[in-house]
Amino acid sequence: MRHEHDGGGRRPRFFGHGDLRLVILDILTRSASHGYELIKEIENLTQGHYTPSPGVIYPTLDYLQDQALIAITEEENGRKRIAINAAGEQWLEDNREQLEQIQTRIKARSVGFQLRKNPQMKRALDNFKAVLDLKVNQGDLSGAQLKQIIGVIDRAALEISQLD
Repeated sequence: MRHEHDGGGRRPRFFGHGDLRLVILDILTRSASHGYELIKEIENLTQGHYTPSPGVIYPTLDYLQDQALIAITEEENGRKRIAINAAGEQWLEDNREQLEQIQTRIKARSVGFQLRKNPQMKRALDNFKAVLDLKVNQGDLSGAQLKQIIGVIDRAALEISQLD
């Protein structure tokens, strides 16, 4: 996956290059909006995992406008109304597969978020990750030991999948 953690102190990027453009256009297909509303909609969509800053949203909107994919009009109150146009809808349709991949990735992160809301589940998952880290990343592991660990994980997954 292209969004993996690079080993530094930073969290992996939530959206890859160009992903935010598609997400914004998709939101705009449901209604015209303003910059702040787009920020809030993306935050809601990602269940708080990602809140784009104005320094990310507005240059993205400028790009979409430069590419003639959206129309921005000034309202009486000085706010700018943003709407997708026909070219934007076509570009979104041409990139439907990438948008679906983004939506799948957002949903997968959302499931993990829901799991971690339960304190016992969070503790169990953190314990599991810590044990794996100690065994796999910080020890001299033979091929046979690695195969055993993989077997334990696979059996646990199978047992969980068979719960009623």
